[in-house]
Amino acid sequence: MAYSRIKKLANYLRPYWQIVTGGVVTLLIVNLLGVYIPLLIRDSIDDLSKSFDFQKIIYYVIVIVALASIMWFIRMISRVLLFGIGRQVEFDLKQKIFEHLLTLEPAYFSRQTSGDLINRATSDVDNVRRLVGFALLSLANTFFAYGLTLPVMLAIHIPLSIAAISVYPLMLIAVQLFSGRLQRQQKTVQEKLSHLSDLIQEDMSGITLIKIYAQEANEHLAFKQRNRKLLQANLDLVQTRNFLFPLIEALSYVSLLALLALGTRQIISDNITIGDFIALLILAERLVFPTALLGFTITAYQQGEVSIDRLETILLAEA
Repeated sequence: MAYSRIKKLANYLRPYWQIVTGGVVTLLIVNLLGVYIPLLIRDSIDDLSKSFDFQKIIYYVIVIVALASIMWFIRMISRVLLFGIGRQVEFDLKQKIFEHLLTLEPAYFSRQTSGDLINRATSDVDNVRRLVGFALLSLANTFFAYGLTLPVMLAIHIPLSIAAISVYPLMLIAVQLFSGRLQRQQKTVQEKLSHLSDLIQEDMSGITLIKIYAQEANEHLAFKQRNRKLLQANLDLVQTRNFLFPLIEALSYVSLLALLALGTRQIISDNITIGDFIALLILAERLVFPTALLGFTITAYQQGEVSIDRLETILLAEA
């Protein structure tokens, strides 16, 4: 099942493989600059500690600001490219679903509720858009961040680098423990939203009968009940997210505290320079944001998995 979903995602992205490649390449350049700038800061600190020169300060500041500006510009390009792919896939899916629905017999629509079909063509397509946009960008950025940053950290000081990343397995365990619950809760939210959409569609189509038989109060109560169920489903999902994501971020900052505690001792023992220590701090900090986003990325992927299955049931329906 997982392989079939990945295959479907590949089919969604295949028409835009050139844009995907361009976005991934720009992310690679961004992460290369993100690793080089801390090393440049390290060299500047060590150089200035030996012979302080105001001209050197001006030189290093100009170079660092220039590289940071280039990094920001390229990062913006990567986001425009990869987020744009999500919008293109969203457009293609909606067009494909609409064209396929036109080929189906009336018997299919008698078995399916209008509210559920509308919800799948909007909410589920939006989840797939986030999957091929935000999740793709985040996963590629996390891969490059770890793949480029960790070797440089290990080259500077192995024990400190290991101490900084020692808590990361705990993040993976936490995500694994909560991933199933997140997926079930997300599916429940989409089902409750479909039920609410069904009621609204039925009320709008039967508004005349509702007024004739004075059923406004009953329909108001039914809407309130379904709306409350949707609210509760969303609150359950938010509660799980609000526990998991801060937990992941808190664990990531434990690595920084460990680096501060152990790094100062290494400086006092002359095992590393101040520049090395500052570079390690910056490089470790670079991993905090991708790690914190990992939870959001996994959630987007789980939402996308559920939505892909729901959309494929429409696209695979026979005329």
